[in-house]
Amino acid sequence: MSIDKSTQNNPNRQNTNWQADQDPHAEREALKYGHPVTSREHLLHLLTERGVPLSFEEIATELALTDNEALTALNRRLHAMRRDGQIIQNRRRGYGLVNKMDLISGRIIAHPDGFGFLVPDSGGKDLHLSTREMRSVLHNDRAVVSVASVDRRGRKQGRLVEVLEHNTSEVVGRLVTEHGIGFVVPDDKRIHQDILIPADQISPAEEGQIVIAEIIAQPSNHSQPVGCIKRVLGEHMAPGLEVDIAIHKHGLPAEWSEAVLEEAARFGGEVSEADKHERVDLREYPLVTIDGLDAQDFDDAVYCRRTPNGWKLLVAIADVSSYVEPGTALDDAARQRGNSIYFPGRVIPMLPETLSNGLCSLNPQVDRLCLACEMLFNKEGTVTRSRFIEGVMRSQARLTYDEVAAILAPRATNTVSNKPQPTDLPIEDNRKDLPDAAPVGNDADIRRKYRALVPHLEELHRLYRVLVRTREKRGAIDFDRAEIQVVLDAEQRIERIQPLVRNDAHKIIEECMIAANVVAAKFLRKHKIPGLYRVHDGPTAEKLDDLRTFLRELGLRLSGGEQPDPGHYAALLKRAAKRPDTHMIQTVLLRSLSQAIYSRQNTGHFGLSHENYTHFTSPIRRYPDLLVHRAIRHLIRHGTRSGFEMEAETLEGLGAHCSFTERRADEATRDVMDRLKCDYIADKVGDVFPGIITSVTSFGLFVELNGIYVEGLVHVTALGNDYYHFDPIHHRLQGERTRHTYRLADTLTVRVVRVNSDQRKIDFELA
Repeated sequence: MSIDKSTQNNPNRQNTNWQADQDPHAEREALKYGHPVTSREHLLHLLTERGVPLSFEEIATELALTDNEALTALNRRLHAMRRDGQIIQNRRRGYGLVNKMDLISGRIIAHPDGFGFLVPDSGGKDLHLSTREMRSVLHNDRAVVSVASVDRRGRKQGRLVEVLEHNTSEVVGRLVTEHGIGFVVPDDKRIHQDILIPADQISPAEEGQIVIAEIIAQPSNHSQPVGCIKRVLGEHMAPGLEVDIAIHKHGLPAEWSEAVLEEAARFGGEVSEADKHERVDLREYPLVTIDGLDAQDFDDAVYCRRTPNGWKLLVAIADVSSYVEPGTALDDAARQRGNSIYFPGRVIPMLPETLSNGLCSLNPQVDRLCLACEMLFNKEGTVTRSRFIEGVMRSQARLTYDEVAAILAPRATNTVSNKPQPTDLPIEDNRKDLPDAAPVGNDADIRRKYRALVPHLEELHRLYRVLVRTREKRGAIDFDRAEIQVVLDAEQRIERIQPLVRNDAHKIIEECMIAANVVAAKFLRKHKIPGLYRVHDGPTAEKLDDLRTFLRELGLRLSGGEQPDPGHYAALLKRAAKRPDTHMIQTVLLRSLSQAIYSRQNTGHFGLSHENYTHFTSPIRRYPDLLVHRAIRHLIRHGTRSGFEMEAETLEGLGAHCSFTERRADEATRDVMDRLKCDYIADKVGDVFPGIITSVTSFGLFVELNGIYVEGLVHVTALGNDYYHFDPIHHRLQGERTRHTYRLADTLTVRVVRVNSDQRKIDFELA
């Protein structure tokens, strides 16, 4: 690579010295790279000062770069900045600032109907892209657009200027051949173009099979994408295929590299004596895990006892950070996955099973490393003192929620006493004959089997009842959301769908985990150490206006003015609890709130009504928890944040990434559930069921069948001989002539008329 010396006479050049040694961020770049690389900030400042696009040669001359290594580094840096939408290269090959050219960079969101949107990197409203503009891009690509016009509704219309990055390399879908031409119909309907498959690239796939196509030519303004068959997943509608489809459709990392497996195997199957050294020995405490019957990985164990002034609660969490260290293959894989994903009958873990189900899991009767949060509560349920402990523990039993509920049943209605109970015995007297297997039998049998643990579980229950009162006083929002559980048969098809009933044991563990998460967040904030917080913002002004308009018609009022707090939401829920339309009110309140995310900025958790909140209790299955553990371990060992390397920019990126992987997991599991439900309801076409309206749209009503928990659409054209108009504020469709109204949470009787598994659509009609 060489430089044309004539560019030194550039008339635009000023007297400013732009050499690399003048880069204010040179020291930072030198730490990152073996050879100095001009920082992005320095390059952006240079282009801003010059005020015109500069060629590569002109930039290199301004920076006085001449050797090949420096020129190669500059070329890579400019390419990366172009990819990230910071700069753009014009037709004369000059690099200019995107924002100076009235251009906008961002991510493409495609719609199944062919049009799309550009979500600006800098925030603000999305730009609408017509079907014609979407020809050269696919969903999730990155591009630069210009504002072409503004339509009658005030929406900015974009014109594609340059594709920065193609982000779809593989597509999962069904192979179809017509007139000797093969193409893959993408399962993801946001991939709005079929993938052409040349005749010599089809084998070994056959018509109708579900395949993975590798894109060998991205779409352009004149041609659709071209691909080749990379792998055949199976026959269309084959049982168990839905998870494989979801994995490839959503790009879920599901395979382990050899390096990751080797690192995981290196630790062995038992905690070494060396690893126990200098840790607090917590094995004398009767800590127990309490989880669902089908749980395989155990993050947390709890223990509670009475104190003269209240209670001592110990929440011991698997110490994943002792095994998964920054910069390792294990850490890279865990960060990429972001979280474990739980499908019906199958799990994609964040860590290899030798760690997630083995060495890190708090399995019964084996030594395990833990990071424990010890909390002292007063009689009012307030934490008066807390500390974090690097410990070694031994879970005394693997309990299920139902077992704990059975143990507590005789005392579930007891009032809370502030006096120490006769069962509050020394720890040493309560560690005899502790089991490690799930028992069977009635409640009395379970209590007898776990008799040594009963006193501590009862104290845990007493503390929980105090914490519930504290939660209510705090004003936390408690939405009564129904959860379901899918039971699969031997062929991996739905055998039944049943409600997941939450008992006191579920709520006990939830309150314990919330308490530990709050203490962890306060600990990070107190020591000003970088960490990810779990933040949840309140309603936007627009959503708040819509909510109040909706409530006004029902004769209800949300207090709090322009900034209601969680207590105002909780009070409204309490007032509406006995109304026949309480389900509708609860649904609309929930939809008015934002989605919780991970962020380095601690802005509080609106729903839980906590100023400080993070995720600390599940490092086996959530990467943000692992980051929090690393920060806390550093403080335990060093007493200060000094030496803890975590740049704000890196942490912000990790927060965005982990928020993304969480949404990705939700979408993937929802896809699998929708496919399973379509298969489940397919043989019930023509049957009639009662249901409830769960959503109202301009094109119809979504109805969930009672007791079956399957949702389908009653299209607006199937509502009768009338024109129905959509009222988004009041969540209803109203007939123009009859004035008949269908509202959210209304009950209907519907008939199943059509099931399309490919599109995950179930159609109903009024019965």
